[in-house]
Amino acid sequence: MTQSLFELEQKTDFVRRHIGPGEEELRQLLATVGAESLDDLIAQTVPAAIRLPGPLGIGAGMTEVEALAKLKGYAAQNKIAKSYIGMGYHDTHVPHVILRNVLENPGWYTAYTPYQPELAQGRLEALLNFQQLTLDLTGMDLASASLLDEATAAAEAMALAKRMAKSKSNLFFVADDVHPQVIDVVKERAVHFGFDVAVGAASDVVSEEVFGALFQYPTTTGEVKDLRALIAAVQAQKGLACVSADLLSLLLLKSPGELGADVVLGSAQRFGVPMGYGGPHAAFFATRDAYKRSMPGRIIGVSKDARGKAALRMAMQTREQHIRREKANSNICTAQVLLANMASFYAVYHGPVGLKTIASRVHRLTTILALGLKAKGVALKHASWFDTLTVLTADKAAFIANAEANGINLRADLDGAVGVSLSETTTRGDVAELFDLFLGAGHGLDIEALDKAAQAHHGIPQDLLRTDAVLTHEVFNKYHSETEMLRYIHRLEAKDLALNYAMISLGSCTMKLNATAEMIPVTWPEFGKLHPFAPLAQAKGYQLLLADLEDWLVKVTGYDAVCMQPNSGAQGEYAGLLAIKKYHESRGDGHRDICLIPASAHGTNPASAQMAGLRVIVTACDKSGNVDLDDLRAKAAEAGDQLSCLMVTYPSTHGVYEETIKEVCDIVHQHGGQVYLDGANMNAQVGLTAPGFIGADVSHLNLHKTFAIPHGGGGPGMGPIGVKKHLAPFVAGHAVVKTDKESRDNGAVSAAPFGSASILPISWMYIAMLGDEGLKKSTQVAILNANYLAKKLGDSFPVLYSGRNGRVAHECILDIRPLKEASGISEMDVAKRLMDYGFHAPTMSFPVAGTLMVEPTESESKRELDRFVEAMTSIRAEIAKVQEGQWSLTDNPLVHAPHTQDDVMDAEWSRGYSRAEAVFPSDAVRASKLWPSVNRIDDVYGDRNLFCACIPTEDYAK
Repeated sequence: MTQSLFELEQKTDFVRRHIGPGEEELRQLLATVGAESLDDLIAQTVPAAIRLPGPLGIGAGMTEVEALAKLKGYAAQNKIAKSYIGMGYHDTHVPHVILRNVLENPGWYTAYTPYQPELAQGRLEALLNFQQLTLDLTGMDLASASLLDEATAAAEAMALAKRMAKSKSNLFFVADDVHPQVIDVVKERAVHFGFDVAVGAASDVVSEEVFGALFQYPTTTGEVKDLRALIAAVQAQKGLACVSADLLSLLLLKSPGELGADVVLGSAQRFGVPMGYGGPHAAFFATRDAYKRSMPGRIIGVSKDARGKAALRMAMQTREQHIRREKANSNICTAQVLLANMASFYAVYHGPVGLKTIASRVHRLTTILALGLKAKGVALKHASWFDTLTVLTADKAAFIANAEANGINLRADLDGAVGVSLSETTTRGDVAELFDLFLGAGHGLDIEALDKAAQAHHGIPQDLLRTDAVLTHEVFNKYHSETEMLRYIHRLEAKDLALNYAMISLGSCTMKLNATAEMIPVTWPEFGKLHPFAPLAQAKGYQLLLADLEDWLVKVTGYDAVCMQPNSGAQGEYAGLLAIKKYHESRGDGHRDICLIPASAHGTNPASAQMAGLRVIVTACDKSGNVDLDDLRAKAAEAGDQLSCLMVTYPSTHGVYEETIKEVCDIVHQHGGQVYLDGANMNAQVGLTAPGFIGADVSHLNLHKTFAIPHGGGGPGMGPIGVKKHLAPFVAGHAVVKTDKESRDNGAVSAAPFGSASILPISWMYIAMLGDEGLKKSTQVAILNANYLAKKLGDSFPVLYSGRNGRVAHECILDIRPLKEASGISEMDVAKRLMDYGFHAPTMSFPVAGTLMVEPTESESKRELDRFVEAMTSIRAEIAKVQEGQWSLTDNPLVHAPHTQDDVMDAEWSRGYSRAEAVFPSDAVRASKLWPSVNRIDDVYGDRNLFCACIPTEDYAK
């Protein structure tokens, strides 16, 4: 048959690249599940009442070449000026060995959070290095493995202070020389925690009774202030002193720990991570050992494996939202692992000498600039500095305009002054250019002469100069050639399983393809080198991208508006709940504070609700896993005019399209509440149904699930929210940048106005290339692949829940409990044994204990699905051998899994199964084996013997 020109142009080529099964495989999959077509399958699966009547209206998809060309045109409209704005964001050099081999490497960016640590020792070691970097520079006892950004880290510090301080006060003090975006987020968070906040001169803290205080070090205007007396004043009131510090400055400044701080936090952005118009960047967080059980976020700890070898894992997970739910310290789930790893590699590559040289160069150039300006009579606000000067000027507006005309951005939000922050990328030529800007041509200043003067003049007070050695661990002192660094990065990568090796079928995580074409724009300097507070006129390319994305997401969700600020799904939940809360308050219904949440909900839901100041009441699920309508009606009626909202996931966390979802929404609305529909499972909705169409009022969207942003080993992510028109006036604002045309005073939920803007091109590319038909087909195939696995595995492992016609949505729950009762083999044993077959385990014991939740996504081919089926079927046969007594419960390949090279190289083998059965359980494994680098890790030992700093390199091999 003759092909049309449209077909020859391959306009839909990306769709077949993104979707795993080809047309023949699709026919085979459909035949297996008993459906005539994809449309037939959807008719059998998705309730007719919620199916969309027509296409989304996004239009046809583009080719990879067309989409990249269009986005390149947008990028070209971003004007990259030399940025001296500072405020926690600085230009930096990304070492090329890290750029190419980490940021652009799917072995690093497609991995998931290391819940299965035996196949994650590489990135866990990189994160442990990040913690050691943080500990050394802050002078604290314990550090976490990254938070979302500096501002939310400060808010977490405030919450920790309230939990741990012995003060009875309800007041948290924030110095007015803290970055304004940090103050904004802290104030917003405090309102909903029920805390009072006082913002004032740092010295005012001595006259306040507080449970905690936050100081900036150096201050937002550049002063290097001795905080010892202020910290002591807070502690004298039984409060906790929190310090938001510049990480690079701590190479030269006394550590906050030495000054007496209780909590230290900040951003690691300037350690080799682009500004990216606001993110993503890793925040660091460190505190005293006494407060370890109140720490937010993940902590990497050293434990031991079954052979006694040192092994890394996420420690003290019982603090976190997926365990403690509404009682959790924080709602944080996705963090910034990829960016924390980049920062840790930056520190490893440069080492203490290199880092101190960079910090000293930045400080020297700042001192040269300060001395030159003062020599010409220009007044500076402060007599001390690290990298930032506040220059007093009578005509600030004209001065800023002149600077911008010369391609220079200065800080413009200060009264009667401009700010100048220098960075790693600043050169002596840049300083000369700044002299010309401030003084005009012919000023007569000589850089060399000023340098000699600067060598005798320090901008840092003598008693605040650092004197202790930092980064003495060998990892920071041995990989300084590119050859050694490259091999170190590769050795760590080789220990981990990511999507470049195998399917990761984690239920509720949507580990789909992160296409190369989608990733390419992330490292374009037109997107990476823009400061988040640059004038909007310089960010026209970003504004075009944001406008497209907001329009597309409105069409995908059926909502009326989108807010792009939340930089994780959990932050999106929080932002959406705040919009609901403020809506009620605007109507005089501020007393509505009850949030109904089904028992099956994600742990972030109740954690976010309590952060928003809501009371959580759990509603029951029926025996089919659906929301129990009778219980919902009763609890909604009981809540009455105190009902704020319902948080519900759709399809349910049980992997089913509930037939009654519209009725669920109606019940809540009848009682004056709002419906928050958790967007975690949007990959089963796009193009088929939509939250707004179903009847919900607000949702967050996990762009790192449904819309192809990679998980990065535990972040970054993005969690924008879609809202109905009545909630639009109540979404997050920003203290520095007006995020839209409306004038509102809503506080921010993230440090940057558009969240982690530099990864938004990924989702833009994804939607642009798939278009209406591709988006819909992706959802259809995700549902098909899940039903195929349910069909093929159902005889071996019962599928716990299904909807009408026995169909599941995009994921299914395999019930291991009957097998455990019959054989003693647990879901943990099955999960660890899958590693020997070359697979990452599905989600374990969520939402039901003793189960495995499987989500294959649309990107996996039938070949990979069949390999997984073969592995699971083989494991079922192994369990049968235990049941039948061929293997004992204490000596079989499941309870000893995973197996390592050390196991099979032992001189003696005394186990009741062969070495081959241990490590080569299938022919597919023989063809390509990923060896776990450690045996099963002892979780209990790791928590009882908490150690969260780097260990000697040789201990990894012992």
